[in-house]
Amino acid sequence: MAIHVILNLALALALLAFLYRQQSRHATFTVRVFTALGLGIVFGAALQALYGAAGPVVKSTGEYLDIVGSGYVKLLQMIIMPLIMVSIVSAILKLRDAGSLGKISALTIGTLMATTIVAAGIGILMAKLFGLTAVGLAANAAETARGAYMQGKLGDAQAITLPAMVLSFIPANPFLDLTGARKTSTIAVVVFAIFIGVAATGVHGKKPELFASFEHAVRVAHAIVMRMVTLVLRLTPYGVFALMANLVAASSYADILNLISFVAASYGALLLMFGVHLALVAAAGLNPARYARKIFPVLAFAFSSRTSAGSIPMSVQTQTRRLGTPEGIANFAASFGATIGQNGCAGIYPAMLAVMIAPTVGIDPYTAGFILPLLAIVAVGSVGVAGVGGGATFAALIVLSSMNLPVALAGLLISIEPLIDMGRTALNVSGSIAAGTLASRALGQTDMAVFNADADLGEDTAEAA
Repeated sequence: MAIHVILNLALALALLAFLYRQQSRHATFTVRVFTALGLGIVFGAALQALYGAAGPVVKSTGEYLDIVGSGYVKLLQMIIMPLIMVSIVSAILKLRDAGSLGKISALTIGTLMATTIVAAGIGILMAKLFGLTAVGLAANAAETARGAYMQGKLGDAQAITLPAMVLSFIPANPFLDLTGARKTSTIAVVVFAIFIGVAATGVHGKKPELFASFEHAVRVAHAIVMRMVTLVLRLTPYGVFALMANLVAASSYADILNLISFVAASYGALLLMFGVHLALVAAAGLNPARYARKIFPVLAFAFSSRTSAGSIPMSVQTQTRRLGTPEGIANFAASFGATIGQNGCAGIYPAMLAVMIAPTVGIDPYTAGFILPLLAIVAVGSVGVAGVGGGATFAALIVLSSMNLPVALAGLLISIEPLIDMGRTALNVSGSIAAGTLASRALGQTDMAVFNADADLGEDTAEAA
């Protein structure tokens, strides 16, 4: 191992030790995550400045940092399916009311879909304000290859219809879906868990002693899974540091500057949509500043990891322990939000791409005849977008092909894709949390004592130690 790599790793270990020292001194979870984010950016920028983004030293250092960063994401992915399963079954056993279950689902999915349409509208507006167009953009080898890849995936996107997507939510083999083998496995597990919960409540009146045994087993499983969640979430600052350092170290600042207008327009749209979330929360009678502060750690993780699905455990715990949302609603919102109605990946991004690419084929994208079909297609296409890396590409393929626009031109943005995807993912998670919060308030189930409390998620996990 090169001496430079050893020195880099020694410094990284020192920074991780500093984060551990913060934890031992009971710094709040928000402070630790914010510190990790800042240290990761500085460390990554220093690596690039010293060795170059494509240098072998940066590559080797990144491989070791990836043990911490990607390892943390894998641990989160490990507990997603068990968390969804036991939490939703447990929630249904407490509800014992199919009507409440229907209201929760309708409110959550309705909010996700509605906000995605609003997000698409904001994307169109920002594209107009920044004058975005793909006309005249030149493609290098990587961008050409990316365009060819997207062209190759076009057939898969065109073959998917809304009925087929809805059908994919039904778990023909729930044990396969528990492995996360399909893009819609998360929703399929939710459906399976609902069936188990509803079936169990049906046993309650006929065989109460068996129901009591099952309920006790679910409580035990739930306690164990939540303990696993607590243990994994303690590692969040370390994961955020490593993920952010790797991302910054390997980023090409020159490519970012070449497409700075798209970057600026994208983040302008993302910030505006986040403002919409806060406005909805305020309209529901909650303090938006307090809400934003409490969800910041989840958004920071989503930003650095670029995985909506991987954020599910942290999102659920934040909603229940910091926002006062009941566990059943929190799980529904986090699970559905990782697959349906992603405001960033399925709303803003494909809408901006469509508006940007339309002029290359002689279409005026700012007419009602273009915008109204685009919004409708975005809404339908947002169903079933996978909450992992690549979900935005899939959504873009659906929208662009449905609008008869050349999909290969989307490859022109490959150089800034990671940077844009960070913000998109954070907005996706923000949208799912907002959907859960609004559904909880609409049903009168928000625990305002929890929402108004100053207790931090880090303190909660410390108490659970």
